[in-house]
Amino acid sequence: MNHMSLDDITAKIRDKLGKAGHIKARVKFDFGDDGIVFVDSTQDPAAVSNQDAESDVTLACSIDTFKGFLAGTQDPNIAFMMGKLKVKGSMGLAMKLNGILED
Repeated sequence: MNHMSLDDITAKIRDKLGKAGHIKARVKFDFGDDGIVFVDSTQDPAAVSNQDAESDVTLACSIDTFKGFLAGTQDPNIAFMMGKLKVKGSMGLAMKLNGILED
């Protein structure tokens, strides 16, 4: 079974958002019981942690759904429409993040 830990996902998010210097925001990925990845890209380099902090946008989904985004097997837009992905905060920012995650 391909099990990615929160640390693996944190590293992937750090890697992807590190290449997205144009996005200056505080983003929270909420995986429920599996934990949180918080990214503050308003600073350079972006700070990535597993702390729960105030964000401009929160993307909430299961860790499995998120792995699908990273692998390209799950479309974030479809996941959102099916209720597998919840967005709180800036929808425009969420759309930009989808583009980065799918890359």
